[in-house]
Amino acid sequence: MVTNVTNFSRSGLYDWMVQRVSAVVLAAYFLFLLGYLIANPGLTHAEWHALFSQNWVRIFSLLALLAIAVHAWVGMWTITTDYLTHMALGRWATGVRFLVQALCGMLMFVLFVWGVQILWGI
Repeated sequence: MVTNVTNFSRSGLYDWMVQRVSAVVLAAYFLFLLGYLIANPGLTHAEWHALFSQNWVRIFSLLALLAIAVHAWVGMWTITTDYLTHMALGRWATGVRFLVQALCGMLMFVLFVWGVQILWGI
């Protein structure tokens, strides 16, 4: 049996909902950026900088960054619990699964903090 030590919420339905909501946020952000690029074909660095200097764009970008982190975590947790099992790895499964999840979690945290620093210029 797989333990839920590293699960995002300990509820499959909640994880399913988080995965769908984060996908909608990411789709909206992608469509916004795509629409902006199509509407401004000769986009310069100054115009791009002016767009991301607006607080609502920074907040939307931060929301998209958070959605990427949550979406990736739920996906990686699902993959590791489905495939890093005792049948596949034997008695080392729990340790290997925890190590992979910990590395993924640390990487996602570092990338999230880096993204915040880029967005807010800290």
